[in-house]
Amino acid sequence: MTEATPYLGVSRSLCGRYWLGRPGDERLGLAIAQRCQVPEIVGRMLAARGQSLESAPGFLQPRLRDLLTDPSELKDMDQAAGRLADAIGRGERIAIFGDYDVDGATSAALLSRFLRAVGAEDPLLYVPDRMREGYGPNAPAFHALKGQGATLAVTVDCGITAFAALEEARRIGIDVIIADHHVAEPVLPAAAAIVNPNRLDESSPHRNLAAVGVVFLLVIAINRELRRRGWFSAARPEPDLLQWLDLVALGTVCDVVALTGLNRALAAQGLKVMARRSNLGLKTLCDVARVTDRVDAYHAAFLLGPRVNAGGRVGRSDLGARLLATDDPVVAGDLARQLDTYNEERRALENEVQEAALRQAEAQAADNPHLLFVAARGWHPGVIGIVAGRLKERYQRPVCVIALEEGVGKASGRSVAGLHLGQAVIAAREAGLVLKGGGHAMAAGFEVEERNLTALHAFIAARFKDDLDGTPLMPTLLIDGMLQGRGASTDLIATLERLAPFGAGNAEPRFVLPAQRVAMADIAGSDHVRCVLTGPDGSRLKAIAFRVAGEELGRVLLASRGAALHIAGRLKRDTWQGREQVQIQIEDAAFATG
Repeated sequence: MTEATPYLGVSRSLCGRYWLGRPGDERLGLAIAQRCQVPEIVGRMLAARGQSLESAPGFLQPRLRDLLTDPSELKDMDQAAGRLADAIGRGERIAIFGDYDVDGATSAALLSRFLRAVGAEDPLLYVPDRMREGYGPNAPAFHALKGQGATLAVTVDCGITAFAALEEARRIGIDVIIADHHVAEPVLPAAAAIVNPNRLDESSPHRNLAAVGVVFLLVIAINRELRRRGWFSAARPEPDLLQWLDLVALGTVCDVVALTGLNRALAAQGLKVMARRSNLGLKTLCDVARVTDRVDAYHAAFLLGPRVNAGGRVGRSDLGARLLATDDPVVAGDLARQLDTYNEERRALENEVQEAALRQAEAQAADNPHLLFVAARGWHPGVIGIVAGRLKERYQRPVCVIALEEGVGKASGRSVAGLHLGQAVIAAREAGLVLKGGGHAMAAGFEVEERNLTALHAFIAARFKDDLDGTPLMPTLLIDGMLQGRGASTDLIATLERLAPFGAGNAEPRFVLPAQRVAMADIAGSDHVRCVLTGPDGSRLKAIAFRVAGEELGRVLLASRGAALHIAGRLKRDTWQGREQVQIQIEDAAFATG
């Protein structure tokens, strides 16, 4: 049990969490506010997010020119840029081997757009089928690309552990460049160049980059090498690389890497580019998703990203990359509509798997404080990653969700800060418990024989227990401050937006509205609960809680009968019917006592 005093005395909320005030130095916050000439609340938020007097100005105004590294600082970058420049100059057929998630799709689309812009032949795009081929490069795919004339392949967001497949590519005469960010092993696969900030021999400070950030640095390096060779001219002008920062932002936000340092600059500047809707695929996807507001990190993560992902989860794996790479409005419209349809199918499958996984997780939760491991036959592999993320948020501990078929499980895992799941999976593979797999700190995927499930669960749980010195993980909710309903204004939201973009490593501010009473509550959609709160100050505030109708939080909101509740959540703009108001997105609640 944590020793810190619970916020408002809430040691176990309706969601089973211990509420804590986000720690921060108030005097430092005031000093930051004075130096940066921002409201005191912004200064306090910056201090609570680990910023100092020196770093706060750059955090508020992240600039690429201040944070962008020289690509050549990454190992093998110059070799990769040189080999690609050779291929462009000689007119070789280049293949891009991608992954089926948003980071992979944006990486592939970025590299494809760049290659076309500098005069290369239209590259081949290959994204493996999740069900038939699984994750990463495979030998049959390289044979297929060879048959289409490819002499050079670039793997993006994958490849760092594909030893056998890359050996086969070399044997049949395809050079391979790896542009990845997943954790590497001590021995690297056979490749012409391996650009990965998470190589064990890498000294780069940018280990948190998403794959699309690595690919953006690769594009900068190729462009610089082509310029050095005199490739550009009036007839073949040098492209503006910043035009593709919208893709970098989308992949960075959706891969849930820390939005600090270079990632923050890439996301912040990329969201500005995204707001212009100059990428036809993104514009069309916004139209299909009915996104009419200025696109921010929320829209990227929860409206656009899931649709880009949907093809790889339940449809055709390459649809997202092709949509983001196309300049044909007819093609873009067709692909966006397909992805929207697949997204609806994904939601139905996700709900089905989540219900069954929740039952297993609930049965395990009390006895498995360091890792939840749920598995069953018949679960669709395309949605297990989403379900793992939902369970991780609910139980505040690492979760692995395994879809079993014919004695083998395809698994997706999500972790919490301080417990590196990718390294644990690699260690399990080296111990012979995993057939293949890898990942990064917060997410991983692997395949495991069904007979090894119990041993694998024990192996990873023991590793995490050692990492925590045996201390159980305590589900907590960090609170930034307390508000009365009258203080929840659009002016406050505008002030807090100085801290955006929000995401991993830069949590969106969370407030508590104390002693609220539910004046009205009903179910919206299939499982959301919307309500109106009244506060001790006489205020009324709209609120919504997503996906809680069947849970304790939802049941209490629907039947509180005037009981006073402390409500925790994030303030959001509500522009329904053209009127701008404020609502709170409820994340948790607790009965007010005393």
